[in-house]
Amino acid sequence: MNCESTQDQLADYMSGQLPEPEHSELVAHLAGCTSCRAELEAVQRVWRTLGKATTPEPSPNLRPEFYAMLADFKSTLAPEPKYSPKGLWRWLRELQIPQPALRLAYSLALLLVGAVGGYWLNNQPKTTPADQQQLATLAAQVGEMRQVMLLTLIDNPSATERLRAVSYTKELDGAADAKVINALLSTLNHDDNVNVRLATLEALAPLAADPTVRLGLVHALAQQESPLVQSALADVMVQLQEHRSLPQLRALLKQANLDGTVKSKIEESIQTLSTGRPAAPATTPQRHDQTHVFPRAERPALAV
Repeated sequence: MNCESTQDQLADYMSGQLPEPEHSELVAHLAGCTSCRAELEAVQRVWRTLGKATTPEPSPNLRPEFYAMLADFKSTLAPEPKYSPKGLWRWLRELQIPQPALRLAYSLALLLVGAVGGYWLNNQPKTTPADQQQLATLAAQVGEMRQVMLLTLIDNPSATERLRAVSYTKELDGAADAKVINALLSTLNHDDNVNVRLATLEALAPLAADPTVRLGLVHALAQQESPLVQSALADVMVQLQEHRSLPQLRALLKQANLDGTVKSKIEESIQTLSTGRPAAPATTPQRHDQTHVFPRAERPALAV
């Protein structure tokens, strides 16, 4: 267990919702890690401060002021015209029309709308080759602008802006150029935010028809330290049936501090890629990205 996964589990640990195996690993890690113990103390102080906070009481004037504001709002609304589509629909619903007649009228209305729409579409001027060329040029220019925006924001200090940059990949329609692909692969390997790396992996997976992307995803296995990204990459390798990832996956298994859940995931991925058959499910399968809630007695805080 590493410091990143430990700090992600501190809230579940303090609320007594951490499963027994993970709880034991976390306690053992805290016993030997000064920085994680300091983080635990900081979280405990925040929890104690929040526990002392009082619930504010609403002002006695809240209800009168609300109704006064509601009355002012209603006075600004324009009165509904006497004859409107909404009023006509309300009038039709109030009529006691037999269901067969209502269905017949509805079908005739649909036929009429379809006939009018077909006539209108058939009489529209044909699109000329020049118009088609202009539309294609415009679409290409929009795609280039999106790629420029992606390359501009991908190095932004804000993780939110980097996530926004990665999201532009979905709008490129598989037409990402080499600069964009290299920027995304670099982000997957070196970005310090796990959420950004996961979003980048999700954006790169549909582009795996490109040999550069496919090989970059294989090499990315050796660059990842986050259990979340390691497990997600193993899933992508299975989806792509990328057998070149087997040496990288086996190398990950040799890491001394590899998360137990990720280890099981990688073993299943290796078996699936090697045999072509999915691995047999474990007796009690667990996922690293799920929060497990078990009823248990409240555990005392670790003495540090």
